[in-house]
Amino acid sequence: MTDPDTILLETEEHMTKALDYLKKELKGVRTGRASPALIEFVKVDYYGAQSDLKSLASISVPEPSQLLIKPFDAGSISEIKKAIEASGLGLNPIPEGKQIRLNIPPLSGDRRKQLVGHCKKVGDEAKVTLRNARRDGNKHADALKNGAKHFPEDEIETLKTEIQELLKKFEAEVDAAVAAKCKEVETV
Repeated sequence: MTDPDTILLETEEHMTKALDYLKKELKGVRTGRASPALIEFVKVDYYGAQSDLKSLASISVPEPSQLLIKPFDAGSISEIKKAIEASGLGLNPIPEGKQIRLNIPPLSGDRRKQLVGHCKKVGDEAKVTLRNARRDGNKHADALKNGAKHFPEDEIETLKTEIQELLKKFEAEVDAAVAAKCKEVETV
């Protein structure tokens, strides 16, 4: 770390990655409607390598409560079926010739509560990651005091304030993303 601008930039970069990861995780949380995002990242054992389902098949939504998976290689149907069953999503894949149909059952009230709890947990994990990024940024800021190049004390304090502002901004975005997903899950 050489200067305050670099520290601020790298801290923001770490926070952005945490937020992006959160959004990707929330996409995979089941709601009452069928969405390809639900199964895109299910890992399939394809010729000994773990691959995301979306790279092995096209996923479409023929009906609001149904997904249709068309593998690019018809020989991978049984592996895709096994992967979906093992994913813990509670879905029952039905092979039909060269494709797999997934009926998305309506969510029960208890399952909705579980999913809301999961969303909040993922949001809390994202906040921990954001706070770790702040801690690292502040450590680098403190290291500037004893560095080869001298930075004024007030410049270092300004940097720490800016890092704190970044944290507030990203935490607000995490809260908004989690709240939106919880609302989506609770909507019948």
